Amino acid sequence: MELDLEGRIVIVTGASRGLGAAIVRDLVDEGAFVVAAARSEAALEELRSYSPKQIFIKVADMEISDDIEELVEFAISEFGSLHAVVNNAGIAPAGKFVDTDISVMEKTIAVNVIAPAILSRKAAQYFIETNIEGSIINIASTSGIKGKAQLAGYSSSKGAMMRLTEALAAEWARYGIRVNTIAPGAFETDAQSAVLEDENILTARLRKIPLRRMGDPSEIGGLTSYLVSSKSSFVTGSCFVIDGGEVNKQ
Repeated sequence: MELDLEGRIVIVTGASRGLGAAIVRDLVDEGAFVVAAARSEAALEELRSYSPKQIFIKVADMEISDDIEELVEFAISEFGSLHAVVNNAGIAPAGKFVDTDISVMEKTIAVNVIAPAILSRKAAQYFIETNIEGSIINIASTSGIKGKAQLAGYSSSKGAMMRLTEALAAEWARYGIRVNTIAPGAFETDAQSAVLEDENILTARLRKIPLRRMGDPSEIGGLTSYLVSSKSSFVTGSCFVIDGGEVNKQ
């Protein structure tokens, strides 16, 4: 499928590694220009080497409101426009909730829900002012569909992100702004290193996945690029699960 993303300007947060980096690479392959945002400048520079002419990097902390809003301003100043935002940045602290300080949950909500809300709002203001039919894609998790033990804060935040997606999709549809969610399951990223490095844990984990494997980060890029493109112009308020069948099995 020709997605025709040439000239599209896209912001991707949490872009320095894992799913974020894979999303950036696919967007670039489809012809888009990307503002790649993350906290690690070194990791962003490494990503930029993939396509120096199409990837512009911006160091940003998703706990700092000014950093978040500046991403939209940076994209417009560098490219003259903006067409889409991918809210991928997130944290997933694990632990028994009864022993966890509530500040950990507050930080998780701040990064996983409040930051995407701030960036989406700022982008939507620009889309409305310029009559651009923009696209916003929120990267949630299957943990937001079914809560998981020792991930109370993360599961809560990703569930909230899904409801935020639905609310904004309903509110902004009149402007032609589309808002959708992708809910990944288990992917082979640094976040799953404890699973990938222990054969017994990995075997047990794969038993829960009907396809009997974890996803490759590259497998999320095509879906994201589709949702950025005009090919998905009638798609909004939707949640796309990409997890090898695990949620349906449950």
